[in-house]
Parts: sequence; structure tokens; C-alpha cells
Amino acid sequence: MSNMLDDPMVLRELIMDHYQYPRNHGLKEGDASYLSRHMASDSCIDDITVQSKIEDGKVDDIRFDGIACTISTASTSMMSELLKGKSVEEAKTIIDDYMNMINEKDYDPDMLGEAIAMKNVYKQANRIKCATIGWKAMDEMISESEKKA
Repeated sequence: MSNMLDDPMVLRELIMDHYQYPRNHGLKEGDASYLSRHMASDSCIDDITVQSKIEDGKVDDIRFDGIACTISTASTSMMSELLKGKSVEEAKTIIDDYMNMINEKDYDPDMLGEAIAMKNVYKQANRIKCATIGWKAMDEMISESEKKA
């Protein structure tokens, strides 16, 4: 698998797939058990809301919607698939690993699933915000859920 993920075409196809068919898309209306974060970028069209249901130390659900560029949509879709069903501890580890990848630090590619498709984003500094907007929303909601616990 790892060789495939060195192929820019494969990475691009993964990104386009998540952009055209975003996973966990659409918000839960009127469900108080969901935390919510509205994120907007001043440098891009991105204006999204990310929701998560975090109970008993576990990420039960992640939803998102809004207007976003290809990279934001794809990275948030990948994040939602990757973190759903994980424990809060696992989710935090994965988020840290992803941020390390985006910031050109050491990271474990095996932890990131399809989100590895974002590994070259650092080459375009103006896309880093797009590639992290949904992840930052999730990170904030995890912190919020821990304060409540």
C-alpha cells in the first residue's frame, strides 16, 4: 500500500473522491448531544461547521457541512472517517500525527489512513489552513468534551 501512496495521481484521486463524495456530510439538526464548531478562513472560501458526538471517552459521530474548497472538504471528510469510532485518546494521537505531517515533522503514516493524501500540502503554505480547518475544529471539540467530563 505504501508505494501506491507515493504516487501523486493516487493521492490526487483520493482527494477528489472525498471532495466529490464527502463522507459524513450534512449536519444533525436540533440534537443537543452534538458539539459544534463553526470555522471560517479569511484566505479561502472555507466556511464550515463541524459537529461531533463525544460520549464516554469515545467519538461516536462526526458530521460537517458548509462551503469549502477541495482541500478543506477532502481533509475534513477524511478526518471524519478516520476519527469516528475511535477513543478520544486515539483521536488526539491521530490529530497530532496529522498535524506533524502537515508541519513537516516526524509522523507515522500508518496512523493516517487516507488522510496521508494530504502529505504534500506543506509545499503550498496557503493550503495548510484548508488542510487543517476541520481537524482544528475536532481538536477543539475534544478539549471541550474533556472539560465537561
